[in-house]
Parts: sequence; C-alpha cells; structure tokens
Amino acid sequence: MSGSVGQLFAYVGPGAGFALLSSFVAFFVAFLLAGLIFLTAPVRLWLGALRRRGARKRGRFKRVVIVGLDGMSPVVARRMIDSGHLPHFAALEAEGTFQPLESTLPSVSPTAWSTFQTGTHPDRHNIFDFLACDRKRYLPVLSSARIQPAQRVLKLGKYSLPLGRPRIRLLRKSQPFWKILGEHGVFSIVLRVPITFPPEKFHGVLLSGMCVPDLRGTQGSFTYFTTAAASGGEPKGGTRIRVKREGTRITTAIPGPENPLKDDAPPLEVPLTVLFEKDGETVELVLPGQRICLKPRTYSPWIRLSFRAGFGVKVRGICRFYLKEAFPTFGLYMSPLNIDPEMPALPLSHPFVYAAYLAKVFGPYATLGLAEDTWALDEQVLDEGSFLEQAYDIHAERERMFFDACRKVDQGMVACVFDITDRIQHMFWQYTQEARSAGSRPEPSDHAAAVEECYRRMDEMVGRLRKTLSRDDLLMVISDHGFAAFHTCVNLNAWLRQEGFLVLKEGARQCEGYFKNVDWSRSKAYALGLGGVFINQAGREAGGIVREGDQRRAVAKAIAEGLLELKDPDSGKKVVNRVFDLREHYRGPYVDNGPDLIVGFADGYRVSWDCVTGGFGSEVVEANEKSWSGDHCVDPAVVPGVLFSNRPLVKDKPGIIDVAPTVLDVFGIPVPGYMQGRSLLAAAAGGDSRLAQEEASEDAHRTEAIQAS
Repeated sequence: MSGSVGQLFAYVGPGAGFALLSSFVAFFVAFLLAGLIFLTAPVRLWLGALRRRGARKRGRFKRVVIVGLDGMSPVVARRMIDSGHLPHFAALEAEGTFQPLESTLPSVSPTAWSTFQTGTHPDRHNIFDFLACDRKRYLPVLSSARIQPAQRVLKLGKYSLPLGRPRIRLLRKSQPFWKILGEHGVFSIVLRVPITFPPEKFHGVLLSGMCVPDLRGTQGSFTYFTTAAASGGEPKGGTRIRVKREGTRITTAIPGPENPLKDDAPPLEVPLTVLFEKDGETVELVLPGQRICLKPRTYSPWIRLSFRAGFGVKVRGICRFYLKEAFPTFGLYMSPLNIDPEMPALPLSHPFVYAAYLAKVFGPYATLGLAEDTWALDEQVLDEGSFLEQAYDIHAERERMFFDACRKVDQGMVACVFDITDRIQHMFWQYTQEARSAGSRPEPSDHAAAVEECYRRMDEMVGRLRKTLSRDDLLMVISDHGFAAFHTCVNLNAWLRQEGFLVLKEGARQCEGYFKNVDWSRSKAYALGLGGVFINQAGREAGGIVREGDQRRAVAKAIAEGLLELKDPDSGKKVVNRVFDLREHYRGPYVDNGPDLIVGFADGYRVSWDCVTGGFGSEVVEANEKSWSGDHCVDPAVVPGVLFSNRPLVKDKPGIIDVAPTVLDVFGIPVPGYMQGRSLLAAAAGGDSRLAQEEASEDAHRTEAIQAS
C-alpha cells in the first residue's frame, strides 16, 4: 500500500470541492449516453462479435481472472502453506504456479500497480511515488492526478458559478492493458486497481481505486467528536472537535467540503445533535431527516449527508460513525466523507453511471481510494478491534462486487485489487515472526495473529473463487510487493543536513515541514517522499546550484556512498542496503520526473514520517512509535510480491511488469513494442481445438441475439 503517504498527508491530495457543481450535469449527460448505447446495441454487438471471434481464434483461454492482494508476502505465504494453513493457495501451487514476483524500483503501490497496468517501468508511466516534487516551489504534490477548477467563472455577488467543467487529469502515462484488450473486442471489468482515477474510456467497466479523494478533497481525513480536553496538537490525518454535553444532549456540526460557489467561504456544515438515552450508554444521532441509534463500540451503517451550497445545489457524501464511548467521556468517530457513489461529485467510474449502478445493486460502499482508516488507529481514535472490523467491512463490499463481476463475464477479463492485506500488514506486522526476526519488539495484543488471520481469509476467498472456474479460465493471484518491518525511522533530510548537503538559513535549528527555513542557495540535495533524494540542480530546481553533468554525478556518488555507511547507533546494523541512481537504471521519457536517487533501506528501517514532506530536526535515526509497524518502502529485493496461478507459468524471476504482456498473449494479441515485460506463457504449439469447435455454436447464438434486438 501501499497506502502509506496517501493517508499520512491527507491534505496533500487533489481537492474535490470545485468539481462538485458540474457533477449533476455530467450525471444527466451520462444517462443520455446510456440511452444512446442501448439504441445502438445491435450494431455494436455485431461488430464486437467479429472482433471477439478473431481474439478467440488466437487465444489460449476464454477468460482471465486477476486477484490483486496488495502487499501479500511470499515469505508469510510460504510459511503458512508449509504449516497447512493455506490449503487453496497450496492447491494453486500444486496445479500451477507459486513464485515470488519482482516488484518495481521503488517498491511502492502506485508505482507497482502502474507497472502492472502498462507493462512498463516508471520511466515510461511517470509514477515514482505517492508524491511528486514541484521543483519550482520545493513542495510535495500528489503524483497521480491533478484537479483544477473551470477556467472561467461567472461572478454574481458573493457567488462564483463555474462556466465549464473542472479539469481532471490522470498523470499516469502509457496505456493500461485492458484498453488494448478492448481494441481487440475483449471486454473487461476492472475493480479498484490503484492509479485509475480519473477513469479512462475503454471497452469495459471500471471502478477507480487508490487516489480517489474524499469529499473534502483530501486523501482521507476522519473527524473525532469528544468531550475530552485535547492532549497534544491536532491529530494527524483527521480533525478533533471538542464538544460539550448539556444535560442529555450535545449540539455540534459536521464539517464538510469547501463551498464550491463561494470564494473564501467557511466549509459547508451539516448540524448534528447527540441525544443520550436513559441507560447512559446508547446514543441517538439526529441529522437532517434521519436518526441513528448507536451503542458503544458499534458502527453505524453508511449514512448519507447533504451539504447545501446555495442555489439549490447540494453536495452529497456518505460516512460511518463509530461510538467509541458515551460515558463518562464521550467519543464519536466519523469516517472520512466518501463521495456518494449514487450521485458522485467526481467521476469514480467508467462509464460514469457504473458507480451508481453498483450502489443500486449492492447499497452504499466506500469510494475513497484509501478507505481503511490507518491514521485513526495510529492516533488511537480507533483501537485494533474496531480498525479490523472496518477493514473487513470494506473488504466484504469489494468481494460482493468481484464475485458478481465474475458471474457476469464468461469471456474476457476480470481484475480486482483487494487492499486489506496491505492495510492489516502495515498496522500489525510487528506481531509476525518475520518482524521479530528483524528486531521488532511488540507489546502484547489480543490481535497479534491479525496478519495470519487475514491470509487465511484470503485463502478461503480464493477457494470459493476456484470452485467457479472452468478449464477455460486462467487465474492469477498477484501482489505488488511484500512486506518488511518498520521499527526505526530514518530522516534523510537530517542526515543530508548533518553531512552538509542541506543547509538551513542563519539562526534556524530545524525544519517543521515543507522545507521551511532551508537556504537553497547553499543546499545541494534534499529528500522528499518515501525514499527519494533530489539533487538541487541548476536550471531545474528554482534555486538549483548543482550543475548537470560531472558535478551532479559527484554529488550523487558522495550521497550514495555516505548512506551506505550509515549505521543504527543502537544496534550497529546497516540502515541502507543499496542506493539507486535512477538515471543508471532508466532511460525513458519521464525519468527526469523522478528523484535522482532512491534509497533501498534494510529490513526494519524506513524514511521517517516528517521527512516525507520535508521536515527534519537533529535526529537522523529514531524509534518508530506508531502502530504502523510494517512497510515495503525499502530495497525492492527484500519485498517481492507473490504470483499464484492455476496454470504453470514459465520464466525465471517473473515480475509484475510481465502481467500485462501475459494477459495480451492469452488472447492472442500482439504485445506493443513499448511494453518492457514479457509473457509468462509457454510458447503455443497450436490453437485450442476445443475452443475452435465451440465457435460455430457461440456465433449462431450471438446471431440470434442480434436478430432479436
């Protein structure tokens, strides 16, 4: 998750507020287009039949099913298979394949899943991290998408009415393989694959995943209402609202998005009243038009909220409440405000109405890209049990969509990424055998077996899926990376300062974030993101001083050699395994958009929380005190992913870059020259005669359907 920085820096992500007004028009237009699609169905069915017939003649299988288990570790999988706890994964190994799957450089989810989609390295798809660097301002920005307001607005007093649509742009380059499948008539359903927001058009349907913002325009920020006095500052990843009990009630308001119609207006609000029942434990939440009863330590269902912006415009979101405690201290958690899939304020799916269709069929569901609230657990707003309950509820929503998709597609491709393996390992890795071997020393917990239990549940899901497969189906279960321990933080900026590469202004002692107080006229390098080091290069950075060429190479070499000598003062262990000069590994058109160096940490170490967005003090190495105890932003060789298949696949050291070419090869589609991966299928000796024999009856069936239309 893979999702670390997305939730860590909730306010770095793209804003959603200015896109809200146009969503109603877009929704109406989408339904008109749906009608047009229905009217032209006979012609499209006939053309699609011709394209599918060509693909089927050349193909090896009728259907490909891809299950993405974000972060699944081959080390844990091997241990649990050998101990008999994963019988269905063991069956896949026996009948087909189980191998480690090489991740990407760097081994972070947005990079790896973009490589999965495109069959290319990041120098060709442009995603190097969760965050990219705005070199003109030395600030982090979300790497995957940009949302900008409409270029023209109509001013009516205090209101600003957008004239046109907001500009929403996907920054991932190259093409996903399902678009190529569609060009050859192969239909696909793609569910929650990371870095698919905003969704692209293709022959199929798609629900976007990681990097979909919440209704406030962040990558996920919770709200916590409490009568307790604040201790410390504002919680990271959320907002604490101090409330006062007056008799048997509390009166407050839910903060929503910024008003899309007014400049410099306070955020929109929805009134909230909490009524305490006679038992002193149960509460009733009173919202406009609805009342919800909650007992302590229980979640509400999804609740719809409407924020009035003016001129009859309503902004709709959904959230869940969790009553942490009612008495004597009141504590009410509210999940991030997810965009309502029935009336989405931003495009969540292709086609636009697909998100609403899923909500009509299955009910409200999480739309936020990083929906499992790891920050609420880190900030002790949720405990381990309530976090796990939330994570499995979200997983159940996705499972229902996935199995429904598999029932609907008997020819083509279905792909779904499940995030729960990543989120649970981030928060509970410290309890695993592997983490203890790497030096983690966890406190006792009732949920020390959470990682192993998650693997068992994924095994059970795969078992149910295997029962639905036919001999014409190819199943691949993959992960984008594995996991390592994270017991010690390393602040690369503090080290760069210590070594003289990063210099503060006269009189400054530390930087609280976003490189405040840095003297760029004397600084040669800086760190940003999950292990990236940037040279302060003349002509590229706003205040760059290092010349391209020999001077840049000398600075990069000195930094790399120094980091390889860095040791943990407590244990004496090496902190860094390898340092990668990106330009020695990649030559693609987008290589200059990435960092100059990527630090490959050893197991147990990761870049510190404040370093990610340019903060640092004097400490270079310090203990990680958060629940977030596992990570994968390390040397990629330490954290390969997994590859399971119900068919033998051939290739030494397969990588996630090979999945896209493999799927194209399954359907007999030539692999584009820009793809850098290779097919994992053995060379075909000839077509599948049984599939060829089925063509006549299937084509006759389709002709009858066309004539009936």
